[in-house]
Amino acid sequence: MASIKLPEPRKKGKISVEEALNTRRSIRKYLDQPLSLQEVGQLLWAAQGITNKKGRRTAPSAGALYPIEVYLVAGSVRNLQDGIYRYIPQWHSLELHIEGDWREKLCAAALNQEYIKDAPASILISAVFDRTRRKYGRSRGARYAGMEAGNVSQNICLQAVVLNLGTVFVGAFFLIR
Repeated sequence: MASIKLPEPRKKGKISVEEALNTRRSIRKYLDQPLSLQEVGQLLWAAQGITNKKGRRTAPSAGALYPIEVYLVAGSVRNLQDGIYRYIPQWHSLELHIEGDWREKLCAAALNQEYIKDAPASILISAVFDRTRRKYGRSRGARYAGMEAGNVSQNICLQAVVLNLGTVFVGAFFLIR
């Protein structure tokens, strides 16, 4: 599969963590303009980006097992074809998995919450539970993965504030195939 290298992430923000926490809100109406590859890359780096030579990431992980995988559903991103991409933290890149604009199907899977199909892109957070279950057992492994998904989600929301982008966390959905 073709790999799309993302622009280098910024490591210094325009506002403090405290300011981002204070101004973070759920936004369900978006500007009618595409995202840039820089913005998408920054959001994905905030989610699971590599932060040191040991491979540590922006969100903590039990046992550094990193069960969380992040996908981008791109529908209106400049210089990026519509499709579903997997974020590859080790190379800060995207790997195309499915071509086409999937926002309509994602909206249907999320109980027809209309703002999902209006968003230029969505970030999906998934988990490979076996990565943590092998070490911590079925129950603890699943619990740790859920906690990590929450950390990733908050990182994305705070990064969106810094980028002056609207975002909202959605937990109501059916699986789509």
